[in-house]
Amino acid sequence: MQNVFGTCDKNISTLSDEFDVKIFTSNSVIKVTGEDTNVEQTLAAINALKNLAKKEDITTQLVMVVIDLVKKGRLDSINNLLGTIAITQKGKIIRAKSPGQHAYVEAMKKDSVVFAVGPAGTGKTYLAVAVAAYELKNHNIERIILTRPAVEAGEKLGFLPGDLTEKVDPYLKPLYDALQEMLGETYLKYIEKQIIEVAPLAYMRGRTLSNAFIILDEAQNTTKEQMKMFLTRMGDGSKMVITGDITQIDLPRHVESGMKDALRILDGVEGVNIISLGSKDIVRNEMVTRIVKAYEKDEKLKEEQNRVKEDSSGDNND
Repeated sequence: MQNVFGTCDKNISTLSDEFDVKIFTSNSVIKVTGEDTNVEQTLAAINALKNLAKKEDITTQLVMVVIDLVKKGRLDSINNLLGTIAITQKGKIIRAKSPGQHAYVEAMKKDSVVFAVGPAGTGKTYLAVAVAAYELKNHNIERIILTRPAVEAGEKLGFLPGDLTEKVDPYLKPLYDALQEMLGETYLKYIEKQIIEVAPLAYMRGRTLSNAFIILDEAQNTTKEQMKMFLTRMGDGSKMVITGDITQIDLPRHVESGMKDALRILDGVEGVNIISLGSKDIVRNEMVTRIVKAYEKDEKLKEEQNRVKEDSSGDNND
């Protein structure tokens, strides 16, 4: 039960605050007092956490996910968080840690093109690599292709020292880190044999990528032309996963993000799935969740202030 209670009963305090109840614990005995509905929801959340604790470490983020599901009456979907996505080289089981992540993984299994849009820490890149490694291990694909726009280098990679891999490696480090966790040191052999391939956007023109799992990371930093070029490289038997955070665009101000453009154009197209992840899907340190929420709050405040200014300007013109 200590795993459920958390350090210094931190999780119990969270449950008490979220459901407006008082929780008393003595050894493994739990007593909850408050309004009937709140008590029922609290007990349901605790039971769900007990079941999850058999397979997962109970983090603050996971507690908040369970609370959210209970409040929405969707506790039955908690079983989705227990399914295995992949197993790392060291035996760690990779699972979806939120309903949003589960929807993302299911989309990657089912659809040919998947866009994952969301803030840092939501598992966009990590889960894409996990699914790609699983597909490779099970011989459902022949290779994995990783690409990421090198915005800091203006895509003019020829001016950087080293060969192609050395030029692009700094921008693909997060993808390599995830691959190493999934495949161990064998991922280096896959790279040597070009089963795992580095394919910067600047070098992909004119290619057809067949029987591959293709991941475009940091896609918010592609131009419209680059995004169209990338999407039309797709060959038979391939899947594409495009990840990015449209609030973190590093392009020059006058350049429109190719990802934002593609999300608008491809919404509703058969075979394309757009998954939106948010602060509730963040699985990093809980401070990341707080930071993202603070920025989201600030953005909403700015939007509201701009709306008021526009309304006021319109009234003055009248």
